[in-house]
Amino acid sequence: MTPRARLWLFAVPAAGVAALLVWSFTGLPSFGHYRGPYGNVINAETASQRHATNAVAAVNFDYRGFDTIGEELILFASVIGVSALLRLQRREHEVSSPLDHARSHASTEGADSVAVVCMALVAPLVLLGLYIVVHGHLTPGGGFQGGVILASAALMVFLAGRYITFRQLSPKTLLDAGEGTGAGGFVLVGFVGMLAGAAFLENVLPLGQTGKVFSAGTLPVINLSVGLEVATGLLLVMWEFLEQALMVRR
Repeated sequence: MTPRARLWLFAVPAAGVAALLVWSFTGLPSFGHYRGPYGNVINAETASQRHATNAVAAVNFDYRGFDTIGEELILFASVIGVSALLRLQRREHEVSSPLDHARSHASTEGADSVAVVCMALVAPLVLLGLYIVVHGHLTPGGGFQGGVILASAALMVFLAGRYITFRQLSPKTLLDAGEGTGAGGFVLVGFVGMLAGAAFLENVLPLGQTGKVFSAGTLPVINLSVGLEVATGLLLVMWEFLEQALMVRR
């Protein structure tokens, strides 16, 4: 086959795909003009049905909460996989303790300004993360977003050049327990509905007053469980990779 024939062989399908892509864009609704009916129904009914002012949280943890369990378990399985692979690798090749290696490099100098800024951000990040988790059913955010922010607070300690402090603030045993508790808590909330004679994950707790922290039934409880699982899971991955980076190999 000649080079020109090969060019036409690939150019014709590529042109067809490009034409279909352009045609699909012409059918998109204008910005701000949503055509689907379900979003409008959710926006109209969430406050009255679930006493939650964050419709996204109501969809994720209530109306289609079963799907969200699968998403959370993907993160749970990913963290377990990373931890298992890295721990097995260290067990096979480790010569000395990563903690001893970290102590031997603890005096490495870094910019004082970076350390000051990172340590100053720890407390605000913790407060912001807790706020987003607790108010996930009221304002944009929730357990996933708040959990990431909480994990970043501990990461600031490491970025400040204090790896030993980071290890002390995030012991591996507690991280393992926290990740399992957070992932299992979501499932346990689902079984509460079944114990109450309803469907799995049905919102059976008192809904409270709309706009208050103690409202929306099971949504705040699920947010707390998800926040715990995400924060500890991400910290566990950081812990494992930092241990791997500091390990002395043969």
